[in-house]
Amino acid sequence: MQDDRKIRSVAIVGGGTAGWMAASAVARAFATPAGATAPTVTVIESETIGTVGVGEATIPPIRQFNSMIGLDEADFMAATGATIKLGIAFHDWSAPGSRYFHGFGDFGPDVRGQAYRQHLFRLHAEGRIDSLEPWSLPSVMAARGRFAPPSEDPRSVLSAYSYAYHFDAGLFARRLRALAEAAGAVRLEGRIVDVAVDTDRVQAVVLEDGRRVEADLFIDCSGFRGLLIEGALKAGYQDWTRWLPCDRAVALPCPATRAPVPYTAAKAMTAGWRWRIPLQHRVGNGYVYSSAFIEDQPALDELLQGLEAAPAAEPNRLRFVTGRRRMAWKGNVVALGLASGFLEPLESTSINLIQTGIGRLLELFPDRDFDPALVTEYNRRTAQEFERVRDFIIAHYHLAGRGEGEMWRHCRETAPPDTLAAKLELFRARGEVSLLEDESFREDSWAAVLTGLGVWPRRVSPLVQRLDLDQVQAQAGRVAELISRAAASLPDHAAYLDARRTAAMGAAA
Repeated sequence: MQDDRKIRSVAIVGGGTAGWMAASAVARAFATPAGATAPTVTVIESETIGTVGVGEATIPPIRQFNSMIGLDEADFMAATGATIKLGIAFHDWSAPGSRYFHGFGDFGPDVRGQAYRQHLFRLHAEGRIDSLEPWSLPSVMAARGRFAPPSEDPRSVLSAYSYAYHFDAGLFARRLRALAEAAGAVRLEGRIVDVAVDTDRVQAVVLEDGRRVEADLFIDCSGFRGLLIEGALKAGYQDWTRWLPCDRAVALPCPATRAPVPYTAAKAMTAGWRWRIPLQHRVGNGYVYSSAFIEDQPALDELLQGLEAAPAAEPNRLRFVTGRRRMAWKGNVVALGLASGFLEPLESTSINLIQTGIGRLLELFPDRDFDPALVTEYNRRTAQEFERVRDFIIAHYHLAGRGEGEMWRHCRETAPPDTLAAKLELFRARGEVSLLEDESFREDSWAAVLTGLGVWPRRVSPLVQRLDLDQVQAQAGRVAELISRAAASLPDHAAYLDARRTAAMGAAA
């Protein structure tokens, strides 16, 4: 009898990155032997409706998603113009000319049960170091333009980091579509003009040509408008503009003038920040800003002044409200991507939020009864994850020491959410990071950003204080030298990209 209640059909409204990530993951998850039944997966998208994707930067879990759907790294990188991302270089956030790096890795091995960063905090308190970066392998690799995949030997210093990618989001969606269709997903071209709703469930969507598409489960990937989750079901929206006032972005690609570096750059500007994302075939540039503190044309002018080459396209302008849906799952509709909420791209979390949303959906996949307990748990965890990422991004703005600019003053003077305030106070007191449920960033990421913005602990653990200071410094010097030599032993980033291209061509031959 339970089999009679299984989901028989899934309709995904909207393509783009979110839609085709969902389609490829769901179709592959329910792939069955010949003769068995699985839910049909239909993606409804219209060529007349553009997608937001410009170039994308990601965080390391994207590699797990690609592996889950069977997307080989060489294939993926060739298909999307991808480059490696070891972290983010932040320019001018503390003051003009300042720089710090958030790398995807730790700060050395634990010593006597204490994270190595605690020993570095002590050295800083004693005036013996001024940065954690020499003990961050990905930071050193990025500065030297070096890359190779991490070692699988946990004893090796070359195992202590991870990496992500920069890639063209449009090309990524195209590659995902091919995988999804190979796994049985079907694409329908058409613009949706009506949504049939019964109580809190969507029964069908109606296309412009009169076709009616019914499904048991709908996944809303319709972008900012949230056609189903908000337009039809009125899930509500929680606005976080008071903490994160940036509400617009303008993006411009340009040709590359140098070999791609293995990191994203984020430079503080008058009323926001600009990104530089190096791809194999171009450079993605953009300015995320607050319309309350700068008008559109001056923002575009600021962006143009910093380009390394003439723009390769017209400006792509975006408007958004930072926040999340009050319910990402309501009735038989689950919202993913921009339909579920928006957190600006400062820490490259948009695709990861899609990925984790898909993972939760597969974990809590319903039958046609849509047990409320599943819906409640999905919404609880989604809300928490959004809030944890929100706090991480707010910390960048709230702690920025940039002197000029009304927006920066507003961010410094606005009291942070209680969850962030408590985290900051604990870090200042002892250098500890209290991770909550559904955190996307671990302790070392917080330490990299906080110390990069000039926040250091007032005291360190007594277990660290009892060690001989000169011995701690001598050991730190040996660890830094080991990291430096390890980074120098690696090939440069361009050589790795060449090897990936060669591997992709060999596989295609």
